[in-house]
Amino acid sequence: MSNLSLFFAQNVPVDTVEEFIVSERFKDENGSAVAWKLRSMTEEENQECRKAATRKNKGKNGTYTQEIDPNEYMGKLMVASVVYPDLKDAELQRSYGVLGADSLLRKMLLPGEFAALGERVQALNGFNRDMNELVDEVKN
Repeated sequence: MSNLSLFFAQNVPVDTVEEFIVSERFKDENGSAVAWKLRSMTEEENQECRKAATRKNKGKNGTYTQEIDPNEYMGKLMVASVVYPDLKDAELQRSYGVLGADSLLRKMLLPGEFAALGERVQALNGFNRDMNELVDEVKN
């Protein structure tokens, strides 16, 4: 018989927090690259990000379809995962001349840095495994 207590909430870590150097451009007083702190999220938080990036589009005959904007969704996932720096800090946003954490992140980072952060956030939240890999693993 299996031990279901292994799955009890108190026995499972809630958040995984890790440091990740997004860019060599952000340096501390010693000239060393500053690591950002990233955290994992729950599926409930993921659903909130997905819902915020979903739009209703009016189609033929007045029917509506829902469509997720993948760029907006990824931005929201990244913002939700970044613990440090505080992307919601008004002074930090002002320094880049933007309003909102999504806009700040896009203004702060170069395209390659943005992509690298996105990949790390996806991996941290369990999106790093291809569905085909999972199917092969289950078969074996």
